[in-house]
Amino acid sequence: MRFKWHGTATIMIKSGDSRLLVDPYTKKYSDDPLSPSDEMLSADAVLVTHPHVDHFVDTDAFAAGSPVYVSGKGIRLAEKNGLRTNDMREIRAGDAFTVGSLCVRVFPARHCRFDAATVLRVLFSPRTYRRLLDCIRLLSEASRFRIKRGETLAFSVSDGEKTALVFGSAGMTDDAAYPQGADLLVFPYQGRRRMDKELIPFLERLRPKCVAIDHFDDAFPPVSDSVNTNRFASTVGKYLPTASALIPQPGVWYEI
Repeated sequence: MRFKWHGTATIMIKSGDSRLLVDPYTKKYSDDPLSPSDEMLSADAVLVTHPHVDHFVDTDAFAAGSPVYVSGKGIRLAEKNGLRTNDMREIRAGDAFTVGSLCVRVFPARHCRFDAATVLRVLFSPRTYRRLLDCIRLLSEASRFRIKRGETLAFSVSDGEKTALVFGSAGMTDDAAYPQGADLLVFPYQGRRRMDKELIPFLERLRPKCVAIDHFDDAFPPVSDSVNTNRFASTVGKYLPTASALIPQPGVWYEI
């Protein structure tokens, strides 16, 4: 099994001829937008962790007739905001289904809570006011895709030999029976000033063999920024020395 990061929280997981695309986003507010490639368009299914702008609103551009697995809240927001829903299939925590040779299990998760430092950085950044129109457009669109913290999912994807555990935001629920010792944990490194500290409970509870971060790029300026990842590898080394730490490069396949 392999995975490839395409920026923000967009990743592709592949095993044999089976391909899954998770949280596709064109990065339309960034200086380096993403165009759906033939490879992305060939995905057998799209998985959505939660229906925020940067995880959900571009599914029409990527799905190309493939099923889109998303929460009921996501389908309702899609209907309200004019997204195509014909291919959407409602999922909830506890569900399991197969896509080709890949088995997908759905778990409850939580969206991370933005801290004051992150909010104040945006409010008082000169870049916010230099790109005020972009900021207004983004916040207007985001306001149409509001969810509660608990309206978030996580996925485990397995081909029978390897297992990847994918979170779309850095929050777990207390009672979820997440897989222990997954071959890969995909951890979104965005939302708070010290994401290395947010990672520690994931390491201690889930004990994955490898941790790869995503969502650390400047995908929706001026509200976002590139996240400092300097403490990531040392945090993994300190709290789970048996695991490897990976900062993926966009567009590169990695073995799981």
